[in-house]
This record gives sequence, structure tokens and C-alpha cells, in this order.
Amino acid sequence: MLHDAILVRYDELALKSKRVRARYEQILIKNIKAMLNADGCSYSDISKEMGRVFIHTSDDSAAKSAAKVFGVVSASPAFSCEPTLEASSKLCADVAANTLHECQAFAIRARRAGNHDFTSRDIAIACGNAVFQKVKNINVNLDSPDVEIFVEMRQERAYVFTESIKGVGGLPMGTQGKMVALISGGIDSPVAAWLMMKRGCEIIPLYLNNEPFSDETTRERAMQCIDVLQKWAPQKKFTIYEARHGDNLLAFLSSCDSRLNCVLCRRMMYRIAGEVLKLENAHGIITGSSLGQVASQTSQNMLVEMYGMEYPIYHPLIGLDKLEITGIARKIGTFEPSTKPATCCMAVPEYPSTAAKPEEVLDAEKLIDVQSLVDSAMKTIKRFSR
Repeated sequence: MLHDAILVRYDELALKSKRVRARYEQILIKNIKAMLNADGCSYSDISKEMGRVFIHTSDDSAAKSAAKVFGVVSASPAFSCEPTLEASSKLCADVAANTLHECQAFAIRARRAGNHDFTSRDIAIACGNAVFQKVKNINVNLDSPDVEIFVEMRQERAYVFTESIKGVGGLPMGTQGKMVALISGGIDSPVAAWLMMKRGCEIIPLYLNNEPFSDETTRERAMQCIDVLQKWAPQKKFTIYEARHGDNLLAFLSSCDSRLNCVLCRRMMYRIAGEVLKLENAHGIITGSSLGQVASQTSQNMLVEMYGMEYPIYHPLIGLDKLEITGIARKIGTFEPSTKPATCCMAVPEYPSTAAKPEEVLDAEKLIDVQSLVDSAMKTIKRFSR
């Protein structure tokens, strides 16, 4: 049997007002189409009803593609029929004949939406009886069946399926505006960007090039991570920015207390990101900081890094440990490029400050021409797509 539809479910969208929900559904459908096209899946149409999106296709790979779209909680390859007890019970029996084996136990899971002259229990009884008549030597077990057959009765069509592919969840990308994502090429920053993409944000990747304190291997690792993130958002090409940051590090090392170098570095990154934010009409800055993971990410240092900054700075990894972050990186595909051999930043001091104070950092910044450094970085900044 060939399924003829993919039943796509969402979650948070259902909690929105009618007007907002309709707009989010339109964005979700656009993003599903982009993912299906990027993965080479064939389909004839995509339609929606209250609480569901339907991809009309018999392509086996379409459900897995749909499950990768932010906002989708699950997707099921389904067989459809007329929304009657007779048609749905016959279809259930046909599906069971292709799924159930002798001596196995099954359960019918029925639900309905719309106006019908029968109940969900009526659906389950009719479909169960049809399965028993079609397939011999089987049992019913509602608690732990070998096979579950789901029947979803809608107003216009009924759908029968036996599996659900878990989706990534979240909100459709493009519903929560744009944010500048600092991408270093390490494990953390791509995961942070992905998590904000999952919450509906379009990202603008920004790579701060530390040369001569790093080299091309570091840059290439960052670009490969951006390429992986792009696969999660085929509906729109990323606009990528690359700014020179090595001159800023040289200025810190030559004029300031080296213990403050990491804090000063982060503050300069945020200033440059803020300029990109203005260029792109974005709403915030995303970092890969995780509380206490490295010297620059203590609570005291993070306070100082953001002290006096003009725009919101988001840290989606703030409460996660390295194992949790690494687990997400493996799942989303950024772990491999993030761990390729590359030159680590050579401007990190031997004994970095872990409890910097706002006044000492502000005093240190008086020793350098901060605005001139920002202006210089923006004059030479590169803007491109991959």
C-alpha cells in the first residue's frame, strides 16, 4: 500500500489567537514546502485544517523532511478515505493486513474532529471488528499492543496511520524576527543559534576573524557550521557577516591588563554585532555562553561584558552543561565540523580574570579608542552568502 498524505501536527501555534495562528500557519507551510523542495521530495499540494497540515504525497521521505521543520511536533505517513465508518473500517483492515502478523496484538486509537453522527468509540469498535474479520489469529491489547492503528476522522477526510515521526517542535522560523548570531566555529555557538532558530528566529551569522591570533582552519570550521545550520532553514539564504577582530585583540594586549582580554574581547564583539544588528534591522544578539563553562562566562564577567550595551543579548545555552550541548550538536549535525582540527585563539591570557568589575573594564577601555576600532571593523566588514 502507498500512503497518499502526510499528516503534520503542530503544538504552540494552536495557543495563538485566530489571526496570529493563521499567519504562523502560512509561514509554517511555506517552510515545509522549502524543506520538501530542498530534500527533493515530490508532492502535489499542501493544505490545512484546524490543528493539522496535510502534505498530499506518496513519497516515503516526505514525513522525515517535514519533521525537520521548526514548528512541527510530529509527522505521520497516512492513508486517507471518505469520513465514514464504512470507509475508515475497510481502510483500517487493509492497513492491518499489511502490518499485523499472526499472534500479534493490536489496538485502535481513534479520534475525531468536526460534526459526525458517531463517536470516537464507535470508530474504534467498527475498525476493530473490520480488522478481526480481515486478519486471523490476532489479539487486542490496549495497554501494550505490538501494533497501534490510528484513525483520525476529520470533517472532509479520514486518515489511518501506524507511525509518527517526532519533529523538532518550536515555532516556525520567521515568526520571531531576526537576530545576529555570533558563530565562532566551536561546539557551543552553532547550538545556541539553532535553539533560537527553533524559537522562530531568523539568524544573521557573524564571524569575528581573530587573525593573526587564529588562522584559516578556524574560519573554515565556522563556515562549515553555518552551512549545517543553513540546511535547517532552506527557505532563505543566510546573510553572513565577517569582521576583522585581530586588530582589536592587538590593541587590548598592547594597552590593557591582559587578565581582562577575554572580557574586553566579548564587549567588542557585542559592539560590532550591534552595528550589524542596526544594518539588518535585527532584534538581538545570540551568544554560545554557558554559565561557568570558561573564565569569560562566570556570572560576574557576563555582567561586565553586557554592562552598558545597547541591545538585548541572548544566551540560550546558559543553563546547559557541556554534555547537554554536545548532545544537541550531534543531533543537529554541527558536532563534526565544530571538532575538526583548528587553531585555538592565541590571545587568551594564561590567567584570565574570572571576576572582573565594571569600573576596571571601563577604565581599561579608556586606554584605547573603542569607537575607532569599531569603525575600522565596520569599514572592512564582509557581507556574503554561501
